[in-house]
Order: sequence, then structure tokens, then C-alpha cells
Amino acid sequence: QEFVTVLVRDPRTHKEDSWHSYIDYEIFIHTNSMCFTRKTSCVRRRFREFVWLRQRLQSNAVLIQLPDLPSKTPFFNMNNPHHVDHRRQGLQEFLEKILQDALLLSDSRLHLFLQTQLSPEDMEACVSGQTKYTVADAIHKFASLNRRFPIEDEEGKKGKNDTDSDSESSSSGLGPSDDSISCGCKASPASEES
Repeated sequence: QEFVTVLVRDPRTHKEDSWHSYIDYEIFIHTNSMCFTRKTSCVRRRFREFVWLRQRLQSNAVLIQLPDLPSKTPFFNMNNPHHVDHRRQGLQEFLEKILQDALLLSDSRLHLFLQTQLSPEDMEACVSGQTKYTVADAIHKFASLNRRFPIEDEEGKKGKNDTDSDSESSSSGLGPSDDSISCGCKASPASEES
């Protein structure tokens, strides 16, 4: 039986300048779904990127009523742990619902959003064929750049084999296959494009 587990966790505040800050959230995916090339992945996204994703998914699947994102309230206080956690839960529920819809799962933007750190502009360029890399290339590239465990570095020095990158074993250079490891994440892309 296929499953897709998604966790939105670890909110972090970033200062853009002396007046502006934002929070981003870690998105962790673990799946055995055939829609995903990589079975685990971990990326960080901010709220406005979720807004972009929802708009793009809605414009490509006009007959589907997409779930709502947590409301963007003028009273949101990033120093209030309750506000931050409420938004985190809402973002997780949004992704859980989206990942249950086969039509939405076929959208390449969703896979790039979940399994690369490409910006919305770069995701659009990739999906519309304006880049030298495909969706699958972008996901594989992100996975190879996102190796943070010492064992991965050692194995990478012994001999990288990027053709093995979908393997769940540690010989893929993606580290041990213990999926409970938090985000130093073995990035796992989803590359079935439709």
C-alpha cells in the first residue's frame, strides 16, 4: 500500500534587513509512492511560497477545490509560539490534503516545491522548459547538494555514483537509510512529470 508522509516542522526566523523578518518551515517527505523518485526529502519553504504553490496548482486544476492555507492575518506575530505553531499545523494539513489527490500529484511544480530549494521563478522556468535541466535533474541535483551527514561525505569521496541516486541504501551516497534522521536530510525528489 502506497503512503506519503509529510511533516512541516522546525520553524525558523530569518532577518532580511533591520525592518523585515520571515519564518520558514522544514518540509520533510517520506514515501513509497511511485510518483516520487526519491523516497525521502527535506526542504525549507516560507509562507509566501506556499501561497504561490496553491495559486499555480489551482490554475492548472481548475475543477479541483484546493484546500485553504492558514489565513494570512495582520495580527500574526512571529514572536508568538502559538501563532507560529498554528500556521505550521495549517501548512501541514494543506500539504497532506494536496498529496492525496492524484491529479495534483502529477504537477511538476509540486515535486519541485517539495524536493528542491528552487525559487518559484526557477520552478516556473524549469516546468516550462526554459532551463537546461529537467524536473528530475533539478531534484537529483538538489539531493546531491543536500548531503550533510559525515558518512555521506566519506562515501562521496570513495566514489560518487549519481546513477544510483534513487537507491535507499547507503551506497547511494545519501547516507544511512534510517528515515528518522532529521533535516541534514537525505533529499528525495519526486520526478514523475505529467
